[in-house]
Parts: sequence; C-alpha cells; structure tokens
Amino acid sequence: MKRALVFGGTGMLGRAVAAHWRRHGAAALALSHAQADVTDRGALAEWTDRFRPELVVNCAAFTRVDDCETERERAMATNGAAVANVVAAAERAGADLVQVSTDYVFDGESGLPYGEDAPTAPLSVYGESKLAGEREALVYPRSLVVRSSWLFGPGGPNFVTAMLRLAGGPLRVVDDQVGCPTYTPFLARAIWDLAGHGTRGVIHYCNRDAVSWYGFAREILGPHAEIEPVTTAEFPRPAPRPARSVLDVSRFQRVAGRRVEPWTHGLGHYLETSGDER
Repeated sequence: MKRALVFGGTGMLGRAVAAHWRRHGAAALALSHAQADVTDRGALAEWTDRFRPELVVNCAAFTRVDDCETERERAMATNGAAVANVVAAAERAGADLVQVSTDYVFDGESGLPYGEDAPTAPLSVYGESKLAGEREALVYPRSLVVRSSWLFGPGGPNFVTAMLRLAGGPLRVVDDQVGCPTYTPFLARAIWDLAGHGTRGVIHYCNRDAVSWYGFAREILGPHAEIEPVTTAEFPRPAPRPARSVLDVSRFQRVAGRRVEPWTHGLGHYLETSGDER
C-alpha cells in the first residue's frame, strides 16, 4: 500500500487512518496542526520533501460547526482555501490525494439518500467551507473526495463521549435530524480500500443505517436513560443543520466489493474500549 502522509493526523480521523495503515504494515506519517498547519504551504512542502509520500490524506479541518458561524474567515481559510496548499503538496510529491468532506454540503431537504452527483446546497458556514475545499481538491486529477457523516471514535470529542459525560441526568436530544453515524476506524478502512483501488472523483461512505440524534443517544445510553426527544426548533443552535443528510453509499459498495458496516458495531466496539475517554 502507498506511503501515506496524513495532515490533521492527531485528530480523531487522522489517528484512525494512521493506525489502520500501520496495522497493515504500511508507512504512515501523521502530523499535528502544530507540525503542519495546512494554511502554511511552505510547511507542507517541507514535510512532503522529507517523507516522499505516495498518498496524502487531508483530515485537517475546523470542525466546530457552530463556531464556524462566528469565525467564518477561519473556517473558509482552513476548510476551503488551505486545500489548495494540500493539493500543491500532493502534486509536488506526485502523490494521490484523499480529501475528507461532509454530508453538510447538502441541505437535507431530499427525501432520498444523496448520491455523489446530487446538487449541493450547504446551510451552514461549515458546510460551505467544506464544499469550497472539495472544489479545490477536485482541480487535481489524482484526487478523491470522500464525504462522510456524524463521525465518532477514539481520540477526539464526539457525540458519543458527550452523551456519556451527560449520562445520569435528564437529557433533551433532537429527533428530527436524521443521518448515519460513522465510526472513524471503519472510515479509515474505507479510505484504505479506496486508495488501493485508485478511486478518483467524489464518493460517499458512511455506516448504516439512518437514525436521528435521539435514536443514536438512546442506543448509546440504553432504554432506561431519561432522554426527551425534541424538535430542532425547540433546541436551536447557531449553525443550521440538514434535516435528513443520508448519503447513498452504493458507489462505494461497488468499488470496495462489500457492504458498509453497521454503526451499531462501531458503537459497541467503542463503548467496550473507550473507558479512558469518558
């Protein structure tokens, strides 16, 4: 497998990607924000020259969705314009590129799962900035944009750890936003599969099946937890979220030759192994 240089390598997904590569005996260099800020083209070029990757995986992002609304310039710089620097690094090395994106590029108004060619219409600054990053990546002919959704896993803040911290008291969780939770080690495996096939363009990957945030919380905390389902209107947030942002993963399944994993399997594994993070 290709030598992988991972930007955002100490975040939740970046760690999972590097771990998957190493577990399979492949070289992976996972760089932190402090080591390789993607807004610094010179720093990326330096690391590229030192490591000589065959694949660049960009997991670096400003992912605090609500904060993006008030820090628009930072969001657009990190998630959008900086991808041009990542492209330049990949091109410098003659490497393939995987750019990770999000279901939030869609408005959530379709009643059907979103295919790769579905019209994009982000509702939030976060979604807008990630879409800008997709466009920067796709200028490079050796790039692949992987859209995913509702990430959770070890090594970073996520909905599962938030629910576990709040367990024991009454909770109110939104029940009219529906998507597909995705376990980061499973997404790392998907990126491995896609990189091995030399896939290009845009592809969707998430775990199955669709669920609301309330349903997800109920699965995390169990049937006896005190959780009240509420509407988005009753629980307003600074950034608007898509109501139903389920991704169509049929192209991934054709390319990889397998079904996507159930998120419940990832959740079970995470709950068994995440004691130190609670």
